[in-house]
Amino acid sequence: MNYLTLHDIKQHLRLDDTWHDEDETLVSIGEAAEAAVIKHIDSPIESLLEKGELPTPLKQAMLLLVGNFYDNRNSVSYTSVTELPLAYNYLLALYQNYDPISKFN
Repeated sequence: MNYLTLHDIKQHLRLDDTWHDEDETLVSIGEAAEAAVIKHIDSPIESLLEKGELPTPLKQAMLLLVGNFYDNRNSVSYTSVTELPLAYNYLLALYQNYDPISKFN
């Protein structure tokens, strides 16, 4: 992971830092969330860094995705799920590249 830490993820998920049973899974989920956000905004992430740090809305979007991936480990849900307004998509729209001829893929 380049932008999230295991501590960030455990804090977001309200997991104890001393619990290590799923560390590998959490890192994998964090890496997937980072990749998904970077692909979603379709902009070079380096151009958005502020003092070497990821802007808070992008980091929060990554953590929201981590929470979703952690809570829903399968592609099928047997309960009704409703997207929260002003969440993941809202945060990413702040940074998304809407240029149809983007050089970043």
